[in-house]
Amino acid sequence: MKKYLLGIGLMTLGMTISSCNKAVDEEAETTENETVQPAGVKIAYVELDTLMNQYQLYKDYSEVLTRKGTNIQNTLAKKQRALESHAAAVQKKYESNGFTTRDELERAQAGIQREQQELAQLADRLNSEFNEEQARINTEAKDSIQSFLKRYNKTKKYDYVMVKAGDNLLIANPKYDITQDIVKGLNKRYKRSAEVEAHIKAEKEADKE
Repeated sequence: MKKYLLGIGLMTLGMTISSCNKAVDEEAETTENETVQPAGVKIAYVELDTLMNQYQLYKDYSEVLTRKGTNIQNTLAKKQRALESHAAAVQKKYESNGFTTRDELERAQAGIQREQQELAQLADRLNSEFNEEQARINTEAKDSIQSFLKRYNKTKKYDYVMVKAGDNLLIANPKYDITQDIVKGLNKRYKRSAEVEAHIKAEKEADKE
């Protein structure tokens, strides 16, 4: 099972407050030290890594997904060991001529095949449920950010709020970085869900054992 990290999809969201499609017909000459924005356009950006590390919703749900992923791994591993043990027992019985009739052997082999199919179906179901949960959380986080940005931008009046992830922005002047403002505002609004509270409670109880 892969490492469980919230892939929110903010790169596709773009966190664009409004779009501005203007053709530029003239070339602008600038010096190395000039910072130029089109007249009347306000631009800012948010550091994705910092947002994911500091927004409490990300942190909480990353832990929830990690715990669920681990539980899935453990469940499937336990079922797999039981299947292998059963198959080994059937093989051993066969090699020692323990089956009195061919029909008895075929029933035992059919039982192994049935268990294999059930394990595969269980793995598909658990992985599907996990992926659906991850998608739901991603949507919740994205909606939360969009909702906050709409309110935030009523006073800030940015035309674009971009996401900086790795080197996707070749040049980013730090004076346009509003990450801490966004993180602070998001965390102030964030309220843990019943699911997260239950997860935290379970973790505390597990630590006591």
